[in-house]
Amino acid sequence: MSLSNYLRLPHPEDCACSVCWSRREVAKPARSRSTLCAQCRLASVQPIRTIRMGKIAGVWTVLASEWAVIPASTCEKHTPPSRPPKYWSVVFDTGKPTPYVPIYEPFELEA
Repeated sequence: MSLSNYLRLPHPEDCACSVCWSRREVAKPARSRSTLCAQCRLASVQPIRTIRMGKIAGVWTVLASEWAVIPASTCEKHTPPSRPPKYWSVVFDTGKPTPYVPIYEPFELEA
């Protein structure tokens, strides 16, 4: 069997190679915080009343109307935190800081 024929063989159902694993992972639904659930709702706008219509190219078209804005709502799980996460922590604590005391004449001048 040549290499090109071998590469064209179908993989078994329970194949654990990197290609099959990647294909299975990509097919899974996204589990990110930005993916909205059934309780979350995006903001939307709906026309509620037509104020003025006119003919454009022989077709009646809405020229002005009133719109109702439906605000977005997010569930507790998808609501962003009130402050960003703390990324930095103390690596090495050397104790209380030493205050800076300026020395006005650190060296003696030699003649």
